[in-house]
Amino acid sequence: MNENANHHELKTKGGKKDLLSINGKTEDDSLKMASIIEVEDNVDFAKYLDECHEIKTALEEGDVVNGKVIAITRTDLIIDIKYKSEGVVSKDEFTDNRGNLRVKIGDEVEVLVELKEDQNGRIRLSHSRAASMKIWEKIEEAYKNNNIIKGKVVERVKGGLAVDIGIRAFLPGSLIDTHPVKNLDSFIGKEIDVKVIKSNKKRGNIVLSRKIILDEENQVKKLETLKTLKEGDILKGTVKNITSYGAFIDLGGIDGLLHITDMSWGRIAHPSELFVVGDEIEVKVLAFDREQEKVSLGYKQKTADPWEKIQEKYPAGEKANGKVTSITDYGAFVELEEGIEGLIHISEMSWDKKIKHPSKIVGIGDNIQAVVLEIDKDNRKISLGLKQTEPNPWEKIAKKYEVGQIIEGKVRNITNFGAFVAIEDSVDGLIHVSDISYTKRINHPSEVLKKGDVVKARILNIDSENQQISLGLKQLASAAWDEFFESHKVGDIITGRVTRIATFGAFVEVAPDVEGLIHISEINIKKVEKPEDLLTEGSEYTMKIINLDRDEKKIGLSIKAILFDENKKKKRKPKPKKTEQPKAKAEKKEGTINIGDLIGDKLSSLREKSIESGKTKEQTAVPKTPSDTPSETSEGSDN
Repeated sequence: MNENANHHELKTKGGKKDLLSINGKTEDDSLKMASIIEVEDNVDFAKYLDECHEIKTALEEGDVVNGKVIAITRTDLIIDIKYKSEGVVSKDEFTDNRGNLRVKIGDEVEVLVELKEDQNGRIRLSHSRAASMKIWEKIEEAYKNNNIIKGKVVERVKGGLAVDIGIRAFLPGSLIDTHPVKNLDSFIGKEIDVKVIKSNKKRGNIVLSRKIILDEENQVKKLETLKTLKEGDILKGTVKNITSYGAFIDLGGIDGLLHITDMSWGRIAHPSELFVVGDEIEVKVLAFDREQEKVSLGYKQKTADPWEKIQEKYPAGEKANGKVTSITDYGAFVELEEGIEGLIHISEMSWDKKIKHPSKIVGIGDNIQAVVLEIDKDNRKISLGLKQTEPNPWEKIAKKYEVGQIIEGKVRNITNFGAFVAIEDSVDGLIHVSDISYTKRINHPSEVLKKGDVVKARILNIDSENQQISLGLKQLASAAWDEFFESHKVGDIITGRVTRIATFGAFVEVAPDVEGLIHISEINIKKVEKPEDLLTEGSEYTMKIINLDRDEKKIGLSIKAILFDENKKKKRKPKPKKTEQPKAKAEKKEGTINIGDLIGDKLSSLREKSIESGKTKEQTAVPKTPSDTPSETSEGSDN
């Protein structure tokens, strides 16, 4: 054996010997830094030299060729591509994420010629570029022939998903499915079928579509479904999308709408209470428009309508058990059974309590018993009552109390229109503001009554059906008024005390709990601008009754009438007897008022006023005892 017996001799392009040492270093300076880790055993050099004569002589950069791993160094793999020199490919291209080498000596690999001769005179090869080129060829073919390829979703990116089809490609969010997809993350890690709709090898840009495949599949299914679809069919479908008004069901290439009102015989707030996207359900075809390709579906129609025999099952007046499902400001909804709900109005919750909100009485989920009040089968409504499960206290009230009866109670509440007085623990009566006083003008009940006051009142009316009792405060004073009307008549002269002064006159107390009114026009003969100029609250004055209205409890009073009477008396005083004729004339005029005399008296009064010096205010009020002196000049007025 010669000195090269322990070496494999390989020729390079330049004719030099490139010796791969098994036990030591190579003789070529270019391989001094790399010792051989592995070489292929049992190399048949004679056969190898024969094969070399048969290799093609025109190897070009960019060519993809098959080679065999014949040696492995620390950094590279030596690949025999049956050329006059071996090729070298980086070891990293065959190493996985854990650092493990995926090939061994003797394996066949596919590589791309990157450089026919590097600085060391070797052929530089690339396995990854060969694989990429092969993938691009596959992609170009799929794009050209509209083929379906498989890919694995790697991650979510802006606007869509990144998919590995051998190389990284982009799947837009709008092309993932036939309907908008809200949760893109649900696709990560899944293998999907896609089509290439755009390919640019130079820029490395690939755009995919999954939707186009689904559309094609749905079109085929749609044609098959349309052939057999008819109203009344019970079909299986998949919940494709859910909205506030219903759910879209995929029947096989064609979507049908399941409206929220056709989901349950009962009341639901949102379709998501019954279904989620992806659910497989059975539905009934309610309507089908073949031309418009519109399908209306029903879910509740698969079962019998529970309202058909509602009146037989829940007769009015009977008690029924149910569960509170919803509460509103005006009442509570109670489910008697699946698909059957009734309403307990807030007014039907208690006989005597004033309920501000139904939640003060019942809560969602409560199992309660109620009485069926009314059933409206056509409009699918049931009126229920909660208070009807207990005795009505107002039935006892009607028996215990009667109109005209005097009761005593505490003022519980005061409003603008009246005061509520407690008759019993749970029953109140109302004293309306108009029934507080006959004589006083009451603007607000609080002017007379206070919360907590204990008062007596007369029952005016009992309305058990509407649960109302009307009370009166002023009606307690009726006896005093009746007595006054019995003992007085129009024309009587009486004395009264001014209790209030208003712009239109003055109120005068003429007896205990009895008031009359002096209108401003009845205060004086002269025109009066303000009642307080002549009258004083708390002072007593003499006046004449000019009107009595027993039904309305009204008494009209006048000071002016007394003044007129006094003037007439003065006119009627006897004059010196001259002849019988004037006397007869005077007797004829007695008891009548002459307008000329009145004007004369008025002028006489003005003359007297101008004569009196230092007198600034004419005293016209009438004292308790009428005087013979005309009131216009009276100095004994009680002010």
